[in-house]
Amino acid sequence: MRIRRSEVLRLVALVAAAFFYCEFLIYYLVLIQCGWPSINKAASHIYSTNDEAVYAMFLADTHLLGKRNGHWFDKLRREWQMHRAFQTALTLHQPEVIFVLGDIFDEGLWCSGLEFNEYVEQFYSLFAIPKHVKLYVVSGNHDVGFHYKITPYLSDRFSSQMKSKTIEMITMKGNHFILINSMAMERDGCFLCASAENALLNITSILRCSRGVGNCHNVKTLERYSRPILLQHFPLYRISDEMCTESDAAPLPERLNRFRERWECLSRESTEFLVDNLQPRLALGGHTHHSCFIQHNINKPDETFSEYSIPSFSWRNRNDPSFLLGVFSPDEFKISKCRMPKENTVILTYVIFAILIIAYIGYIIRKRFKMKYRKYF
Repeated sequence: MRIRRSEVLRLVALVAAAFFYCEFLIYYLVLIQCGWPSINKAASHIYSTNDEAVYAMFLADTHLLGKRNGHWFDKLRREWQMHRAFQTALTLHQPEVIFVLGDIFDEGLWCSGLEFNEYVEQFYSLFAIPKHVKLYVVSGNHDVGFHYKITPYLSDRFSSQMKSKTIEMITMKGNHFILINSMAMERDGCFLCASAENALLNITSILRCSRGVGNCHNVKTLERYSRPILLQHFPLYRISDEMCTESDAAPLPERLNRFRERWECLSRESTEFLVDNLQPRLALGGHTHHSCFIQHNINKPDETFSEYSIPSFSWRNRNDPSFLLGVFSPDEFKISKCRMPKENTVILTYVIFAILIIAYIGYIIRKRFKMKYRKYF
C-alpha cells in the first residue's frame, strides 16, 4: 500500500505545525498579553515621563541543571523552555536592565571548578542579551550554599565569574537598587557577614547623607535621593505564606507551613537591620518558588513598603513560571507580572496534534483499503 506524496506532505505539515506552535508561537501568544505598567507622570518632579524611567525585568530561581541531577532529556527540555521564554520576553518587552535573584544554578555549591565554568557558559548562552541591556545577579543558596556551607572559595568563585558583589548599590536615573547576598546577613561576624555588614553600613551613610542626615564629613552623596529598592534571594522575615493570596502562591496546606528563619526567609533580626538602615520602598526576592505580595510596616507602623516574592522561572519547579516587569522613577514604581505558558497546556496541545496525526493516518489507511476492496467487486 503506497502513500501519496501529498499525504506525506500533510503529515509533515501537521508535525511541523505542532513543533512550531508548542516551541515558538505559544511563547509570543502568551507573553504578548502582559506589558509594562504605566507610572503616574505627574508624580515625578524631575523624572516625569516613562522615557526617563527605568524599565527592569526580574526573575529568580532558574535552577539550571548540572551533571548530577535530572535526566538528559529533562535538562535539554527545561533549558530550551527557559531560553525560548527569555528571548521572547526580550523581543517583546525590551527591558534596559535585568535582575536575576539567586539560585541561578541547581548544583553550584557541589560542582567542581571545571563544571562551574561550564555552568557559567551555559547561563550566558541561555540568557544572552544585547549589549545595551544590563544584567545583574545575586547569589542564592544553590549557587554558593547556605550560610554554614559557604567557603571563601565558593563565594569568590561565584562573585568573580558572575560579576556579583556581596553588597552592591546600582543607581539608574535616580533609582537606587541595592543587591544583597542573603546568606551574608547572619550577623554572626563570619568572613562574609562582617564585610557585608560594613559595606551595607557604608551604603546607609551615603543614603542618609544624601538626605542631609547625620555626620557627613568625607561621605559622598547621591545626585538625588530616593528610597532604595532591595533585591536579594531570600524573602524578608515572615511567619509563613499564609497571607499570600495570588493564584500562583503556594498551594494549601503548604501555604500554612511555618518558615524557619535563615532557611525559608531572612531572620527577624536581619530584616529589621536592613529595614532600619535602608528604609526601602520595595523589596524583591525569590527562594520560595511561589508568588507572594506583602505590605510591610516593620518597626514603623505609619510607613509601609511592598515586597514581592518572584515565582521560579523553571518549569521543573512550577507548571506556571512567571517573571516581573517594573517601571521605576525616583518618586514612584509600578510592577506587573508576566506569566509564561503552562506546561500542561503545551503537553495537551501536543496530545491534540498527536490525535490529529493518528486520525489522519487512520483515514489514509481506511481510504486505501476501500480502494483495494473495490478492485475485486
